[in-house]
Amino acid sequence: MEEYSYFDEDPKKGWGFVLAFAALMLFTVMGLGIDVDEYLQHEYLDIPRWYFYVIFSIDFLMMVGLVLMFFYRKIGIYMFPAFLVLHFFMHNYYLSTFLYTDVTNLFLFTGFGMLAIIPKWKFFK
Repeated sequence: MEEYSYFDEDPKKGWGFVLAFAALMLFTVMGLGIDVDEYLQHEYLDIPRWYFYVIFSIDFLMMVGLVLMFFYRKIGIYMFPAFLVLHFFMHNYYLSTFLYTDVTNLFLFTGFGMLAIIPKWKFFK
């Protein structure tokens, strides 16, 4: 029986992969910007200082997940959406803010997965 390949892909990163990665990183950095803005106003908004240690750690781990994805590591594919959802829920629960950057980033990740990750899945380690 002949094996069919639905994706004639090579491990080279094309423009679609790079642009999708750049869009994910852009919205992640935008979320970080929101966190920095809240940190600068934490006394006025009455946000506890421990919250920022947690939220900046989550931001950092989201970026690490993206970099791991870029270098074809499967752990990055699992890390990024997990920490993205955690980031969204932390903002929603502790600050009662609905971050559209996180929701947009989740939709971008879904599109990125369909168009860039799934065809190259066999190259991820």
